[in-house]
Amino acid sequence: MTSSHHLVVITGATRGLGRQIADRFWLAGDDLVLIARHETDLKKVTDDLSTTCQPHQEVHYFAADLSDLKQIPTLIDTVQNNIGIPEILINNAAIQGPIGPVHINDWTEWQECLNVCLLAPVQFCRGFLPSMIESQYGRIVNISGGGATAPRPNFSSYATAKCGLVRFSETLAQEVALYGITVNCVAPGIMKSGLTEKILDAGIEYAGSSEIESAQNISKENPYAEKRAAYLVHFLTTDPCNQINGKLISASWDPWEKLPDIAKDVRDNDVYTLRRILPKERNLILE
Repeated sequence: MTSSHHLVVITGATRGLGRQIADRFWLAGDDLVLIARHETDLKKVTDDLSTTCQPHQEVHYFAADLSDLKQIPTLIDTVQNNIGIPEILINNAAIQGPIGPVHINDWTEWQECLNVCLLAPVQFCRGFLPSMIESQYGRIVNISGGGATAPRPNFSSYATAKCGLVRFSETLAQEVALYGITVNCVAPGIMKSGLTEKILDAGIEYAGSSEIESAQNISKENPYAEKRAAYLVHFLTTDPCNQINGKLISASWDPWEKLPDIAKDVRDNDVYTLRRILPKERNLILE
C-alpha cells in the first residue's frame, strides 16, 4: 500500500514535538488518532486542526495514561474496531522519570518511566503489527532521546528506556522487513518541553551542571528543533524512505534529507545503529 492518505496514530500528541508531528501529518492530508494524557488538551488540538481540514479528513482522540499498561490493549482494539487500521504509528509520548543518582530514585517513578517510554511503545507496536502485516504495509517511528547512545548520569530510567527502545526498534525492523514495514527511531535533539523544565526544576545537585546548562540554552542552540524533528518523522514514512529501516536518525546532526540518495548503502551496513566498539577500532592492541 502506497496511498498518500493514511491513518496515523500519534502518542503524546498535544504538546511540543507531538503537536508538531500532528500538524505535519495533518498538513499532508492524513487522518489522525491522537493519544495523550489530558482530554482537555486533546480536544483543543482537535478543534484547532478541524478548522483547516481537507475534504473527508478526520481527527480522533483518546485520553489515556500510558504508564498504566493495562489501558493499551483496549485502546488499540477501540481504534481498530471503530476508526480503522493505522498504517503509520508514531510513538512520541515520554516522561522524564526521576532525576538524580539511581540509588536515591523513587522506584515507582523509575518503573513508571520505563512503562511510558519503552513498554507502552512496544505494546502499541505489538497491537497494530498484525494488521500491518496483513496489509503488507506499515511505517513505525519511535522517538529516541538523551541517553540512548551514551551514558547519561542522573537520568538512569529515561536513558535505559530510550536505549531499550532503539534496540527494540532495530530488532523489530528485521522481523517485519519482509512484510513491507519499516521501523526507525528519531533523535530529535534538545528541545524546550516539559521534560527540560523538569531538569531545571531538579537543579544542579540532582541533574548536574551540564544538563542544567543545556536546558537553559535550548532556544539559543536550535530554536527550530521541534519543527525539524517533525519533518524528519514524516519524511521517514514517505515512499522515498521505504528502504530506510532499523535506523536511528538525528534530526539535528544527520543530513537526513539525503537519505534516499544513499538508501542502499545505509540499508546494507551498520551506520545509524547502536553497536559495540572493538579495541582494534580505537587502535588498542590486546595480546
